[in-house]
Amino acid sequence: MGRKVLDIVLIIDLGAALICGVVAGLALLVCLPVLGPLMAIRRRPVEVFVTLVLLAFFGVLMLLVAAAVRLDSRGPAIFRQRRAGRGGRPFTMLKFRTMRADTDPYGGSPQDRRDPRLTRLGRRLRETSLDELPQLLNVLLGTMSLVGPRPLYQRQAAQWNPRQRRRLEVRPGITGYAQAFGRGGLTLEEKIELDVHYVENRSLWLDLRVIFRTIGNIFRRGGVYEQRYSREKQTEADSPPASGGARGGGADGAEK
Repeated sequence: MGRKVLDIVLIIDLGAALICGVVAGLALLVCLPVLGPLMAIRRRPVEVFVTLVLLAFFGVLMLLVAAAVRLDSRGPAIFRQRRAGRGGRPFTMLKFRTMRADTDPYGGSPQDRRDPRLTRLGRRLRETSLDELPQLLNVLLGTMSLVGPRPLYQRQAAQWNPRQRRRLEVRPGITGYAQAFGRGGLTLEEKIELDVHYVENRSLWLDLRVIFRTIGNIFRRGGVYEQRYSREKQTEADSPPASGGARGGGADGAEK
């Protein structure tokens, strides 16, 4: 060959490697999916470590918020609700309570901060996303991830088609692709489509994009409240409701 091949391996993703080389004066560029299994093995320990760091950082704040919720209105500080987890298995999602204790937990999500169901402190918690901090405990328990599709109700999952059910292939997240790139301005169907896109393209870099975009959304306080629920509900808006019909909850429920 006359010239020695000099290979440089640059890890650009937890699921692939980029191999660059020069052979007889020609540059070669090859992308190999050599780290796919490694991604699955390492993601969980890294996630647990990051979660422990976040709990250490936010621990005192979480205790203060819990005390403030109890003082602000009657009822528990922590709201618990069963949601569909990975594979559709039910789990108990945790969050700080932002609504009055007598509120229907499966009612529609608030559409603005003037919703009478919200407590005074609850408005601020929602608008700063501090109400989601208890879900760090869900991550430690292995029922949620830092990034993934937001957990929805099991009854909603039962209505999805096979493609939509792909969002159940990963653990639900504290934040997700749909929350980072649309949030309350999307319909449920649009959110599910973005969730499936995330599952099909999941990577370290996509997770980082979601996290940084989420942080930006928190500071902008954009899309906090549900503006639209679903295309189906919009279509039926002018139709008279069926007698005895069940009231539908928001995309993330009253206590989202």
